[in-house]
Amino acid sequence: MAGNPARRLALLDAAIDVLAREGARGLTFRAVDARAGVPAGTASNYFSSRDDLLTQAGSRIHVRMTPPPERIEAAMRPEPDRALVAELMKWLVRRMTEERTDYLAMLELRLEATRRPALRAELSRAVREELDRNTRFHLDAGLPGDAGTVLTLYLAMTGLLLEHLTLPGVLPPAELDRTVDALVDRIVPEAHTGRDQDRGRGRGRDRDRDQDRGR
Repeated sequence: MAGNPARRLALLDAAIDVLAREGARGLTFRAVDARAGVPAGTASNYFSSRDDLLTQAGSRIHVRMTPPPERIEAAMRPEPDRALVAELMKWLVRRMTEERTDYLAMLELRLEATRRPALRAELSRAVREELDRNTRFHLDAGLPGDAGTVLTLYLAMTGLLLEHLTLPGVLPPAELDRTVDALVDRIVPEAHTGRDQDRGRGRGRDRDRDQDRGR
């Protein structure tokens, strides 16, 4: 297999565009070459099979959909309460709307995974790991609720994003923020439990230690 990292990423980005525009059936090496603007036969030099291309495209989508650390840090500056959870979910909707190509490509991969056991195993592993990371992030940040809260919110937001990005007429854009607020109000507890408060205090102590080190 060819080993130019920049070329590989460009081919994967082209594959994601093809998935979003043409669906999984349209994802061929020839289509990827054409989309990337490279000579015919290039993609087949970088990916051992179509399954390999699909799997690597899935990994690339997760990277593209993950916001940079500095944006996450800025988003987490307010008090970790239910209002912040609502703002984070609205930010998620805005990001996915802006990155609709990635979202649609991932939907195509999910559908293709129902017919390809290897792809299904890889996507299941990646999504499970992402959910676990999000759960740890929520709890470590001292946001209200527990692991069950995060799971329920994940499932609710998955449904909202599916409607918004595939059938945008179902949920008028003007109502999206209100819908997110309603979901968060029903899923996320308003008050911190004692355990949540302990986490929040721990987070504050960590910040103090970091500041002391910087002095």
